[in-house]
Amino acid sequence: MTQKAILTCAPTGAIHTPSMSPHLPVTADEIAEAAIAAAEAGASIIHLHARDEENGRPNQTPEAFLKFLPRIKQACNVVINITTGGAPQMTLAQRMSPAKELQPELASLNMGSMNFG
Repeated sequence: MTQKAILTCAPTGAIHTPSMSPHLPVTADEIAEAAIAAAEAGASIIHLHARDEENGRPNQTPEAFLKFLPRIKQACNVVINITTGGAPQMTLAQRMSPAKELQPELASLNMGSMNFG
């Protein structure tokens, strides 16, 4: 009997920066290419974080997501899951801004503590 599975890929990670791995996609093109490659490899959900292209740090603005989301949506039929993560000092409104504005099929929201560091 064959069992079906739903594969999710998170190509950018959350708090990771380029100093942690040379393979971390940072630019909009790199994020789009990694997401499309994951979909082609069988992922049906892509969990995405946006990055500041100059320093690689997370960027939780809708504008940052808009640099790569249209390309991914045009190239493949995957469920887009954007983060509402952000940094511990961000307000809930700041964290929710991309999901509220961009209306992805899925958005994650950490309801507990975020213990970084």
